[in-house]
Amino acid sequence: MDTIPTTMNDTIDSRKEVSIDTSRRDQWGRPVDQRTLNAEIRQAISGGAERIIISGVMGQRYIASAATAKGLYIGIRGTPGNDLGAFMDGPTVEVFGNAQDMTGNTMSSGRIIIHGNAWDVTGLAARGGRILVKGSSGTRVGIHMKAFGCDSPSIVIGGRTGDYLGEYMAGGTVLVLGSGVPEEGSPVGTFVGAGMHGGVIYVRGMVEEHQLGTGAKLSPMDEGDRKAVDELLTDFERSFDLPADRDWSEYRKIVPLSSRPFRGRFDPTMVWP
Repeated sequence: MDTIPTTMNDTIDSRKEVSIDTSRRDQWGRPVDQRTLNAEIRQAISGGAERIIISGVMGQRYIASAATAKGLYIGIRGTPGNDLGAFMDGPTVEVFGNAQDMTGNTMSSGRIIIHGNAWDVTGLAARGGRILVKGSSGTRVGIHMKAFGCDSPSIVIGGRTGDYLGEYMAGGTVLVLGSGVPEEGSPVGTFVGAGMHGGVIYVRGMVEEHQLGTGAKLSPMDEGDRKAVDELLTDFERSFDLPADRDWSEYRKIVPLSSRPFRGRFDPTMVWP
């Protein structure tokens, strides 16, 4: 098996590294199911593993969900299923492939690095940590993201996203870089920031007023914004060994209109007595 590059110290004691091959089959030819895989991951963590290398992943769900081991690195070859890193608090997960829906669901801290695309609802309700996606993501990226205490989540998407980016955002930061998107196109869909009442969205590329959802507005970037984006770009460059564009004239900032985006939009006479 090829060695998986990591962001951790390669001189780590090999006794603290565990390899799991999910391509093995049972007597009926079935691959390792998600319960078996996650039980093996938990066993490795309880045994003191600092690196867990998983190969042959084919849609198994809940990998690294609720993991809390600080400093733990989980490297994945293949395509993990839904809820990768859900409720995670501390580890680093790196996927050399694509990820499916709800990556980083309600994560509190740690890092998820995707060397491919991540599908819908990336970062759902995240309240800390960082998700970096080299490629694109689907709809409702960053929905219900929120800052929690001193923690503030961030998501960086290298390509484009679908509709409802940042829907109901209450905190945190989303950055969409628009790599591979034609100049005449937009790297985001429609209803951007619908119901947004906190946090900030940065987009490199065209964003027009008609693309914004209720409760969101375009706002000029200032020096603080440029510093915040620059830090995210530096992390993205290091994670994927890719250059990032710092032509600030190409960036757009989207913020909430207020902390109560739907105030005055409901008719009280329609409420059932």
